Amino acid sequence: MGCCESCFLTETDHQKRHRKHLQQVQQPPQQHLLQQRQSFSQNAPEGEAGGVPAFSEYSLADLKAATSNFSAEFIVSESGEKAPNLVYKGRLQNRRWIAVKKFTKMAWPDPKQFAEEAWGVGKLRHRRLANLIGYCCDGDERLLVAEYMPNDTLAKHLFHWENQTLEWAMRLRVACYIAEALEYCSSESRPLYHDLNAYRVLFDEDGDPRLSCFGLMKNSRDGKSYSTNLAYTPPEYLRNGRVTPESVIFSFGTVLLDLLSGKHIPPSHALDMIRGKNILLLMDSHLEGNFSMEEATALVDLASRCLQYEPRERPNTKNLVDTLAPLQTKSEVPSHVMMNIPKREEAPSTPQHPLSPMGEACSRMDLTAIHQILVRTHYRDDEGTNELSFQEWTQQMREMLEARKRGDFAFRDKDFKTAIDCYTQFIDVGTMVSPTVYARRSLCHLLCDQADAALRDAMQAQCVYPDWPTAFYMQAVALAKLDMHKDAADMLNEAAGLEEKKQKNGGRAS
Repeated sequence: MGCCESCFLTETDHQKRHRKHLQQVQQPPQQHLLQQRQSFSQNAPEGEAGGVPAFSEYSLADLKAATSNFSAEFIVSESGEKAPNLVYKGRLQNRRWIAVKKFTKMAWPDPKQFAEEAWGVGKLRHRRLANLIGYCCDGDERLLVAEYMPNDTLAKHLFHWENQTLEWAMRLRVACYIAEALEYCSSESRPLYHDLNAYRVLFDEDGDPRLSCFGLMKNSRDGKSYSTNLAYTPPEYLRNGRVTPESVIFSFGTVLLDLLSGKHIPPSHALDMIRGKNILLLMDSHLEGNFSMEEATALVDLASRCLQYEPRERPNTKNLVDTLAPLQTKSEVPSHVMMNIPKREEAPSTPQHPLSPMGEACSRMDLTAIHQILVRTHYRDDEGTNELSFQEWTQQMREMLEARKRGDFAFRDKDFKTAIDCYTQFIDVGTMVSPTVYARRSLCHLLCDQADAALRDAMQAQCVYPDWPTAFYMQAVALAKLDMHKDAADMLNEAAGLEEKKQKNGGRAS
């Protein structure tokens, strides 16, 4: 059977359910999510919203799949399985790494209240935050989903380091970046942060410090806001049990002490040393004197002000940033260099398998060449992707084929927005399934700077035709556009391997 025409399906109930699932995945986000994404772009400084997905609800099945059914091997909480609320790392179907916080049973008995709190935090988008990207309410389960930070916590780098301690300039950068995160949250009317400590400061793939979004929500509806030793707790919290913006400043002061001393020492003990002018005794001996005494004095003074007994005598978040920003003396040196973290791959590595013209075009992200190849190959790779059966030609079927035809003309003529509209009409009917249409619409999305949508379509092409190299190649390009370069390189190699296998088996490479 020739494959220039896609094939008709007589759908079983299972196929209908499968088609419904595919349509749900590829449909555009709901209107409130579109508005949410626009809000992120408007609120975040230029360039900060890019690459961070819109906040949304995840299914429990998706998060179970991402974390291997919440396997103990995926736990990244500092206390392991002993932590009251476990945090797992996971990987979504689109290959994005995530952090999943799993609350204890009945921590948030009212799902509506939990969702409202999560949505409030999910509106925030900033380069100094490990941003919240989703949540899940399913039965008794309450979960938060955030960006995954792969390079450990400040506590690990200060208290449990193995090869090198944090250099002084990096400690100043941590203090400034976390102050910027707190100032941003305050400006967005989210000034309360629960249990700020060195475990809440995370390092991203570039080695930049970020403040965990999880601390912007309590561990339970009625639970404590501080889980640490009472010696580190703001005095007013001990009196009334309430967190205030001033309480957050006190906790920030304890983090400054951690950065100064390399130890987690009680504020009262540190203040005694400060009053006694014993600053050198307070400083981390592992720095071996490699710090500016002037900068250290400024940091000690700021810590002392943050730890004042009376809340009104503490600085606000703007004061923190104004004090710390001038102390940044190595701003031209990337964090990953100061922390000796291997630089993330900037471009796909050399493939392990020889590449076809399609593979070469994808490896250099040449969208024009990809377009020419897809026009030239037409629909030949659709053969065998559908079960064949007789179905009446209806007006709806004729309109659907006409929509695909219009899409093909628009695609050939490089009218990519029209092609997206026409191919969407074809896909939404759902009776005919064409991996080529998904691949073509994926490229149209890329050419319209819609990398997320392009990745979804490339994944749909793979669902229809699991061993189709073109589907993997298109995913590689979309992943590279999303700055997920290691994943893009892996996908490119996978596509090249499939192509090589196809050629050895006598098939025609895409």
